[in-house]
Amino acid sequence: MKSAEIREAFLQFFEHKGHTRVASSSLIPENDPTLLFTNAGMNQFKDCFLGLETRAYTRAASSQKCVRAGGKHNDLENVGYTARHHTFFEMLGNFSFGDYFKRDAILYAWEFLTSDKWLNLPKDKLWVTVYATDDEAYDIWTREVGVPEAHMVRIGDNKGAPYASDNFWAMGDTGPCGPCSEIFYDHGPDIWGGPPGSPEEDGDRYIEIWNNVFMQFNRTVEGEMQPLPAPSVDTGMGLERISAVMQHVHANYEIDLFQNLLQASAKAIGCEHDDAASLKVVADHIRSCSFLIADGVVPSNEGRGYVLRRIIRRACRHGNKLGAQGVFFHKIVTALVAEMGEAFPELKARQAHVERILKTEEEQFAKTLEQGLKILEQDLASLKGTEIPGDVVFKLYDTYGFPMDLTGDIARERGLTLDEAGFESAMQAQRERARSASQFGMDYNSLVKIDLETEFQGYEGTQGAGEVVALFREGQEVEWLRDGEKGVVILDTTPFYAESGGQVGDTGYFEITTSGLRFDVRDTTKNGAAHLHHGVVASGELRKGDQVKAVVDGDIRQATKLNHSATHLLHAALRQVLGDHVQQKGSLVDSQRLRFDFSHFESISAQQLRELEDMVNEQIRLNTAVAIEVTDIETAKNKGAMALFGEKYGDRVRVLTMGDGFSVELCGGTHVSRTGDIGLLKITSETGIAAGVRRIEAVTGAGALELTREADDQLRQIGQAVKGGRENLLDKVASLVERSRQLEKDVEQLKAKLTSAAGSDMASEAKEVGGMPVLVKRVDGQDGKALLGLVDQLKNKLGSAVVLLAGEFDGKVVLVAGVTKDLVGRVKAGDLIRNAAAVVGGKGGGRPDMAQGGGVDVAAIDRALTDAASWLGEQ
Repeated sequence: MKSAEIREAFLQFFEHKGHTRVASSSLIPENDPTLLFTNAGMNQFKDCFLGLETRAYTRAASSQKCVRAGGKHNDLENVGYTARHHTFFEMLGNFSFGDYFKRDAILYAWEFLTSDKWLNLPKDKLWVTVYATDDEAYDIWTREVGVPEAHMVRIGDNKGAPYASDNFWAMGDTGPCGPCSEIFYDHGPDIWGGPPGSPEEDGDRYIEIWNNVFMQFNRTVEGEMQPLPAPSVDTGMGLERISAVMQHVHANYEIDLFQNLLQASAKAIGCEHDDAASLKVVADHIRSCSFLIADGVVPSNEGRGYVLRRIIRRACRHGNKLGAQGVFFHKIVTALVAEMGEAFPELKARQAHVERILKTEEEQFAKTLEQGLKILEQDLASLKGTEIPGDVVFKLYDTYGFPMDLTGDIARERGLTLDEAGFESAMQAQRERARSASQFGMDYNSLVKIDLETEFQGYEGTQGAGEVVALFREGQEVEWLRDGEKGVVILDTTPFYAESGGQVGDTGYFEITTSGLRFDVRDTTKNGAAHLHHGVVASGELRKGDQVKAVVDGDIRQATKLNHSATHLLHAALRQVLGDHVQQKGSLVDSQRLRFDFSHFESISAQQLRELEDMVNEQIRLNTAVAIEVTDIETAKNKGAMALFGEKYGDRVRVLTMGDGFSVELCGGTHVSRTGDIGLLKITSETGIAAGVRRIEAVTGAGALELTREADDQLRQIGQAVKGGRENLLDKVASLVERSRQLEKDVEQLKAKLTSAAGSDMASEAKEVGGMPVLVKRVDGQDGKALLGLVDQLKNKLGSAVVLLAGEFDGKVVLVAGVTKDLVGRVKAGDLIRNAAAVVGGKGGGRPDMAQGGGVDVAAIDRALTDAASWLGEQ
């Protein structure tokens, strides 16, 4: 069976067993700060296992794209050198959320693997492991399935701690966990290796092909194992591994999918299609790089973008080893799309964008690769021992963009090692930033679930009534809040929108007129299904059970609605003007402005910005009705609705359509009734905020009107200043600029004449020091350029001399030194400058005959000149 056929057979099998087929999630984990990349099929269902999310189904099956090339799950260095390690792989999985448990999971796995209707693997080739104390799973395997005890292996705590076992799975140090049962395939005695649990288990004969995880406990910070109320199942089977079994080969790189990619890689590089490790690296890396870019990651020097850059550069390096001439990597994308584009349509849709990013990155790396390799060769030539020093590794990284693992590749080829401790010491600042952005140690029990639900009624208006169902003071639930106390209030119903989808939370107040209670709401957030109203009691006392009138600040809500709706129109316009590779990377919508971050590889031209404004304002002028439909997620996707960055969606979603289909997005925010309500959009700025990520800020409605008025006022003031009007303002300003330039030239000429005259006078002040004519003098009020000209003039006039001029200019010290050619054997201008600069708290340098520098200690200028004269006398 081909890889694509195995993938489809797996999904069909579990659909027949009542599972819902769920599409692969993005490689960028949604709302999960504990992960750098999606690395397992269960990632997108994590909240279901934690009990924080409920879906319309309790059984699911998926083929999840995964990357393990950064963070705590990093296979990068092994890729290309082993039979089964990849940066990108597909994980086939079936999941139960409190539905079936061990028995059904085991029976399903065995049926799919061994039934002649499905994979039809020989039963005598399969071995099974269970956790040492999991008698329930052992009995199911032996008594019901019929696996002989000779093929059953109990695995205990083999990793040095309780429950630290190959057969005990945990989501993290805390949280859901449980025993697992793995299925292994025996490739036969011709392959070295022993069964699981034996000393030879790391061989390639017995290969794990399926893992059944039985989540039945919740581990607390104290290590206590508490039974989960709804035990669940998480299973995984690597598509590449099972494809190798089904195609009767022993390495993943020999399966049909990789053979086609290897052939395309060899063609792009111009080398033989052989068993070279470097060719495997290229074929593997084209998958991870292409899928990461298709999911919105772009090369950069931080976070996910840095990992992507490392993988691209590693592929390029291995291609160069095979003799690649010029750029080649992006040429393999077409073959990848042919192999996987049908299963993952986002790859096909963004093919051109992926190719463009890869080509640009490869071209940039090519500029530094050759020089960096030369530097490394020089360092290796003088290397004593077998370890490359950490400062060399860091220099290659910092100056030439060599990731440490790329240098490690080269070292490994030559039997060398890296001084990783030295490198990490040099990288301390960068590593600290990376650690501060990472939260891999999250305690899942800290994700407090508030078992309350607030009914949001704010789509209909800005006022309503609600009952206080919970109160919190400093994080602790209380029965009351009194005058002046800050706290959080949860109502059963509310008109207050809770911050999400980039839209800020509503502000306003609660009141009880009969008791004089007023609670000022300063922000509204969400925890699960509950709306949390953050604020302070302005007067009176608020108690649990009180009925309050809730009033949203209507003016702020209205201004926010204009900006939010305009953001949707801007997003659609960006994709039309720049291309469908544009993906939202974040947004902020409040009453003052809108801010929209999106993926794009270059700055936006003035013409494109105007085109964006025109397109959005045209939709505003058309004044079409904004349509909102509540439907299921699949229907919404079939309508072409786009999901907003970082937003989670339930089974029922709001589809917002603007401009008769101009913009169709999923959004739970508050919006205008007609596009004309927005009034006007005016872009205020466009900047880059990270590699491949741009930011647009804009204003709408009254804000846009105020911006145009400010521009009018400024033009009027400029006109008055230059004695011109709108009709000739540009001519007037251009004339003034030209006049200013001419005056600057005249000033420079006058300065040159004054300097020449001063030089003639200064030359007479030269004195003989150590048998050399020396002129050391303070000249204030001249910049470095003027002093350079003066020193050059003095050298010419004196014929043979050492000249040092120093002075204050614009609050700083300026230093210039010159030495005539006949004296550079005795005195170097650079040495003279460095000595003088050290006295004034600065630095400098230059050629032996001319150098300059500066400093910050103006009070030390005279001492610097005196010390310089003394130093010259010793030369």
